[in-house]
Amino acid sequence: MSHDAGKQNGRDVDRPSGDRVPFAVPSFADGVAERVTETLTSGWVTTGPQVAEFERDFAAYLGAETVVAVASCTAALELCLRALDLPPGSPVLTPSLTFCGAVNAILHAGLRPVLVDVDEDTLVPSEATVAEAAARTRPLAMVTQNQAGYPVDVPALARAAGLDRNRVVEDAAHGPGAARDGRSAGADSHAACFSFYATKNMPIGEGGAVATTDPDLADRVRSTRLHGMSKDSWKRYLPGGSWRYDVRNVGLKANMTDIQATIGRAQLAALPGWQDERAELVRRYDEALAGLPGLVLPQRNLDGVTHAWHLYQVRIPDRDAVIAELTEAGVGTSVHFIPISHMTEYRGLLGPDECGAVPVTDRVAEELLSLPLFPGLTGAQQDRVVSLLTGALRRRTALAG
Repeated sequence: MSHDAGKQNGRDVDRPSGDRVPFAVPSFADGVAERVTETLTSGWVTTGPQVAEFERDFAAYLGAETVVAVASCTAALELCLRALDLPPGSPVLTPSLTFCGAVNAILHAGLRPVLVDVDEDTLVPSEATVAEAAARTRPLAMVTQNQAGYPVDVPALARAAGLDRNRVVEDAAHGPGAARDGRSAGADSHAACFSFYATKNMPIGEGGAVATTDPDLADRVRSTRLHGMSKDSWKRYLPGGSWRYDVRNVGLKANMTDIQATIGRAQLAALPGWQDERAELVRRYDEALAGLPGLVLPQRNLDGVTHAWHLYQVRIPDRDAVIAELTEAGVGTSVHFIPISHMTEYRGLLGPDECGAVPVTDRVAEELLSLPLFPGLTGAQQDRVVSLLTGALRRRTALAG
């Protein structure tokens, strides 16, 4: 949820650009436009050879066995949940502190969300909160989430839920660049779903992918992303190919195009450098904001963990008023996320008891604030963010005293 409403691409049209600090600006690798032009003139722009190359490149980056590229992370989640072939209405554990699209994927797959609370420090579900949610029902699957880029311990959470790993779908939308015990997030997953949305660590604009160790799941997702057809257009029209195809399951229109994949291949090469920039920006935030009255820095157990730092989330009092003050000063911010339990539609679907089962989420959600964090954020811009936030919080501390 961006708080740059009323601005053009995050730009306050009445404010000098030097004073403005956008929440996020997508980065693009050198030469990406020329590579897109090559694809545009190649004669093939939909799912084809570039998608196949991107899948191989991204799998190599993750250290994963197989990657299937799709239209979005939301589509990836739904395709993976459908591939589990669970009975309609089966309970699926999910954090309440998540993006609405992740819960919509559960519902579109014909399943029932069961809300899981988060650990106050890491902002992701813990073994204890997963076990508590599992005790309220008998879950048949679980969707985990790498909130802000923190890679969760999937095997531990699966054990806490009483589930096999092949019943866990990982929402790794914030995951590129994250690792646990030396393995990239999603590398050893039955189903890990990635996002390449405009604000993500590896932006394409739109797009997603599924990483999996299961060749049957890969085949199912590959087919279901294109209506359930047994062969895509590229395979049908290759030399020696046949126009005949079958439909083996009812699928979606959720394929990635060669244009997107061309951008993705260039972006992937630039990702390690961008991750280094993010880590340095996080270090500067940590140093500048430490000890600020009323502010809680991002807390994380980094033993064996490489954080992707998709977001830099702090917790502050009087959050909404501080957002308004920063916005007025030309600083873009965001909130991740408005909990599912607070949304009108889900409250009606899930009921008050279910929505009332996540007290930590309810409390911390009113304090969360995501600060600008993107490659290319200058030291001067970051200093402006820190100065304005520091001033806003110190004024409130003085008034409270």
